[in-house]
Amino acid sequence: MQIRIVNKSTHSLPAYETIASAGMDLRAFLSEPVSLKTLERAMIPTGLFIEIPNGFEAQIRPRSGLAARSGITILNSPGTIDADYRGEIKIIIVNLSSELFTVNNGDRIAQMVIARHEKAEWIEAAELNDSERGAGGFGHTGM
Repeated sequence: MQIRIVNKSTHSLPAYETIASAGMDLRAFLSEPVSLKTLERAMIPTGLFIEIPNGFEAQIRPRSGLAARSGITILNSPGTIDADYRGEIKIIIVNLSSELFTVNNGDRIAQMVIARHEKAEWIEAAELNDSERGAGGFGHTGM
């Protein structure tokens, strides 16, 4: 699939790191570092603008290593970039660690996955068909 992209950053385009990677790393595009205290959040620009085909979305997800090592994650994970959005991709990160975390220009801060999606058409009904699970949820199958 080909996707049009405008790169106003000084960094290379997002790329798959391995042959089987589903996500591409996104880098911070900053004029100066951004430091986050515990539980502080910030919207980090990437300098990237994309044009996704209809029927697809870009999902923004945390980087597992950044989350495990530094307690940094994405607040609205996964974030969705709709096919008709033409603004800059910005990443809403939060510091869940007990230590100050600094984002520098060029840091890999998130990953982006391009995914197909379907449009739902609602069919109003008086009741739903039964299922084996029924209304069970929130841990109903045990630990």
